[in-house]
Amino acid sequence: MGTASTPVIDPVELTRDLIRRPSVTPVDAGAMDTLERVLTGLGFTCRRMAFEGSTGAATDARIENLYARRGTASPNLCFAGHTDVVPTGEAAAWSSDPFEAEVRNGLLYGRGAVDMKGGIAAWVAAVSQILADGEPAGSLSFLITGDEEGPALHGTKKVVEALMAEGEVIDACVVGEPSSQTQLGDMIKIGRRGSLNTWITVHGKQGHVAYPARAANPAPVLVRLLAALDAHVLDEGYEAFQPSNLEITTIDIGNPATNVIPAEARARLNIRFNPAQTGDGLIDWLNREAGRVQAETGLQITLEHMCSGEAFLTPHGPFVTAVQDAVEASTGVRPEASTTGGTSDARFIRAMCPVLELGLVGQTMHQVDERVPVAELVALTAAYRRVIETVQGQG
Repeated sequence: MGTASTPVIDPVELTRDLIRRPSVTPVDAGAMDTLERVLTGLGFTCRRMAFEGSTGAATDARIENLYARRGTASPNLCFAGHTDVVPTGEAAAWSSDPFEAEVRNGLLYGRGAVDMKGGIAAWVAAVSQILADGEPAGSLSFLITGDEEGPALHGTKKVVEALMAEGEVIDACVVGEPSSQTQLGDMIKIGRRGSLNTWITVHGKQGHVAYPARAANPAPVLVRLLAALDAHVLDEGYEAFQPSNLEITTIDIGNPATNVIPAEARARLNIRFNPAQTGDGLIDWLNREAGRVQAETGLQITLEHMCSGEAFLTPHGPFVTAVQDAVEASTGVRPEASTTGGTSDARFIRAMCPVLELGLVGQTMHQVDERVPVAELVALTAAYRRVIETVQGQG
C-alpha cells in the first residue's frame, strides 16, 4: 500500500541512470535491470519476458522486455515504452559523450533523453508521487520493450501476444513517445498509419545487347510494373488520416557492363496506409498487379512482403477526452489529437485496449546532441500524474 514512506523518484536522475546504459538495439546494457530495481522498490511485481530471434541488427539476438503490474483492481492503466535507442552516429560530433547524461545550462544531453528514456522516467516519477500519497483507485502497469527502434519482431508484439493468451486485461494505455511538437502537451497521437514493405524481383535472361532476341530484359518489365503501381490512387483518405501513399524506395539492377542485358531487376517499395486499407488487402492487390504484368510479358515476377503494423485509430471518447483534459489542466495547453508521423508500438497494443501517445517535445530525437530541458521532464511528470489520476478516477 502506498504511504508517505514510498520513495519519490527524481525523473531527471532516473533519466540519467537510463541514458548511462548504452542500450542500442538489440543490446540491453542493463537498462531493464535499472528500471526493474526502481519498480520493484515501488511495489510492482516485475516479470521479464525475453524473446530470441533473428533481427536486422544481429542473428538470434535476445530481446529483453518487462511487464510490471501493481494491484489487481480495475481499471488497469498501462504505460508502454522502450529502453532501446538508435545508434549515436559519430560520437565526436556530440558536445559531450552521448551516454554520459550530462546536464548543462538546464539541458540534459544523451541518446534516449527524448526518445524515450525521459518519458519512462517521468511516468515512473509520477507513479511514485501518487503512491507516496496513497493507493490508486485501480491497477498500474508498465510494458517496456528493448526492440522498438529495431525490427520490433521480438518486443511489444510478442509481449502483447503472450499477455492476451494468458487473459491479462489492460483497460487503457499511454505510450510515452515524444508526441509533442513545439511545446509540451500540444499534441497527442490517437492513431498511426500502417506500414508495408515489398521487395520485387523480375527474372529475365542475360544476354548481349546486340542480340536481344536471345535474352529477356527484366528492366522494362520492372519499370512497367512500378509505373502501374505508382499511378494507382489507393484511397482519398480516412477519418483523421491523410490518403495512403506508395513510395518506390529503391530500383536496383547492379549491372556494371554496358553491353549486357541483365538477368534480374529489383525494386523495393513502402506503403503507409490509413484504416481504409489492410496489410493483407494491399498484399493481394500488389500480387494481382504483378501477376497481370507477368502474364502480359512472360517474365516471372516474385514479390516478398513484410507488414510491420496495421493502421489504427483510437476514437474520441472518454479515454482520449480524459487525457486531453488532464494535460490541459496541467500545462495550460489542450493537445491536438493527431494521427501524423511514422509507426510506434501502439500498433501492437491496440489489440488489447484503447491506446494513445503522449510525451516530450520530439525536436531532437535521433539527432546528434539529443537533449531535453530539465524543466520539461519535471513538467511532463506533473502532466503524467494528472493523467493517471484523471483516467483512474473514471474506473
